[in-house]
Amino acid sequence: MEEDLIDNTLENDSNSSDSKDKHLEKEGCIMLKQATPARICLGRAGTRYKTSTYLSLRADHAVAMDAVWSYVDEKVVDELGFFKVQTLVEDKEQYITRPDLGRCFSEQVLKDIKENCIKDVDVQIIAGDGLSSPAITSNLKEIYPMLVDGLKAKGYKLGTPIFVKYARVATMDKISEVLNAKVTLILIGERPGLATGESMSCYMAYEASSKKLESQRTVVSNIHKNGMPPVEAGAQIVQLIEILLKEKKSGIELKL
Repeated sequence: MEEDLIDNTLENDSNSSDSKDKHLEKEGCIMLKQATPARICLGRAGTRYKTSTYLSLRADHAVAMDAVWSYVDEKVVDELGFFKVQTLVEDKEQYITRPDLGRCFSEQVLKDIKENCIKDVDVQIIAGDGLSSPAITSNLKEIYPMLVDGLKAKGYKLGTPIFVKYARVATMDKISEVLNAKVTLILIGERPGLATGESMSCYMAYEASSKKLESQRTVVSNIHKNGMPPVEAGAQIVQLIEILLKEKKSGIELKL
């Protein structure tokens, strides 16, 4: 069926009548489709998408919307032993409309973090829902053990893992300042697209603080089963953290 769509696309769009050229174009389309989840060589009905393509777009858009408005399964973070906190955001609607509140904690929450979490560590691991809760629910169970095992094998002191509800990336800065961590990383749900609603990113910074620039963060993105698998991403993150600790810098200051 997929090859029929490609034939239809080439029949409608090709300026060449040479069958050899069309055969080469068809092979090229097949190779491209195998290499990317992007919507290419889909065929059309007149000037519009085919019905099946349109319905697929609508379905994937619904998945993206659900990713933003859903919540992380807290059983996952509980099983992994995360200390749970919440930013100043009160609900999902406020999270979307007031990103500034997702970067801050109340004084009481900061006090709770300071009293209940290990301080002066080499690496502080944080997980936050971000703009895709399914990203954390789907990937955290695989990536977190890899991070812990890899970092402990290198002899690093790890902090108490923290889960932040209604988190933004800069959440990591406040936690780093309170706990005095050398390297702080946050695993956070990416803004969902039409290819997946489960993509997660890892932002890392050496001596993260609210005084530092966004460009001073090192990022590993597109972490999900159809992108960079969580276990593979975990191994890469461990290697990067080793470099951050050695060079005592992160982001664009770090020459990899």
